Amino acid sequence: MPCIVLILMLAFPRVVLVGMWLFTTMLSRAFDNLLVPLLGFIFLPITTIAYAFMIDMHLAMRGANLLILLIAVLLDLGSSGSGLRRRG
Repeated sequence: MPCIVLILMLAFPRVVLVGMWLFTTMLSRAFDNLLVPLLGFIFLPITTIAYAFMIDMHLAMRGANLLILLIAVLLDLGSSGSGLRRRG
């Protein structure tokens, strides 16, 4: 089951974020207002999912967890930047 969730998260991160917002309280526990998750939905969806999961599980933002968050940022930036390379 966790493998299916990971595949869905990497393939359809915005769908997973909408599902998290509709069916769980993870986003409301991780973020105080609606602006940050909305910006995360637009610009860094995988990072937003990873951060909300870490906050919800009460994990510290250091060590391996910080590395996972950095990898999520790189995945987000890599998925958005690949279109520029193909276009040019």
